[in-house]
This record gives sequence, structure tokens and C-alpha cells, in this order.
Amino acid sequence: MNSSEPKTIEVKKKSFFTFFLTALLGATVNFISQIFYRKAFNFDTSVLLGYLTATVVSFIPTKNYAFSAKETGNTGREAVKFLVIALIAWGVQVGTAVATLEWVANPYFPSVSLFWREKTSHVVGMGFSFLANYFGHKLLTFRSTGMYDKFTGRSGRGTE
Repeated sequence: MNSSEPKTIEVKKKSFFTFFLTALLGATVNFISQIFYRKAFNFDTSVLLGYLTATVVSFIPTKNYAFSAKETGNTGREAVKFLVIALIAWGVQVGTAVATLEWVANPYFPSVSLFWREKTSHVVGMGFSFLANYFGHKLLTFRSTGMYDKFTGRSGRGTE
């Protein structure tokens, strides 16, 4: 075992824990705002609006604290990648929440109030969305992949 491996494991644990805390902020905004949106919209739309609200609120904390990307100078590029990953994770959240409500909560727990069936289904969707967000942001958003440079025709090596 290499002496840098324990440090690497500690950094990964810290990164995951910090992402969890920023995701908790987003989840709280998502969950609470969805309750308010539900008063004016159907379940699917309220989940979407809650998710979008949380995405806007959580970008800066995720960038600066969870992935320590404050000084990258790529905020615009990261924001675009953040939104792409967020859209994918939103699909995961809404799809999972709606499927859980229709296929699990409603058929197996009809005596539980609709409010609690919807809230539980929403939390299940948020859990799957958390995983999609974490791995998407870790592997793409706050990591230099070189794709932007390839897309724009830049060499990525400075001036030549």
C-alpha cells in the first residue's frame, strides 16, 4: 500500500461528506419549495419546480465547498455542465418520484394520506437524484475533461 492512499481516501470521504452537506441544503430547499408549489401545480410540476429552485440555490455552495473549485476560472463552463447534470438528475428524480407514487405508494399504502404518499415518493426520488448528481458532478462538472477545448477547437496548451 502506497503512503498517499490513506490521504486519497480521506480526501474522497471529505469530498463526499461536503457534497452531502451541500446536497442537504439543496434537498431542504427542494422539499420545502415543492410543498408550496404543490398548492398551485400538480405533483409532477411541483417536483420539477422544487428541483429547479434547489439547483439554482446549490450551484455556488457545490462549486466552492463540495468540490473546492472556487479558483478554477471556469465558472461559466461549470455552470453549463452543472445544468446538464442537473437536468439528467432531475429526470431521475421526477421519474423515480412519480413511479414510486404510482407503483408503490398508491397501490400498497392507500390508507396513508395523499400528502404523505407524495412526500415519501418525492424523498425516494431525491435519493436517486443525489446519486446521479454526485457522480455526474464528480466525473464531469468540476473536473477538466478537455471536452470544451476539443469542442471549441482549442489545444488546451496555451498559446502556440
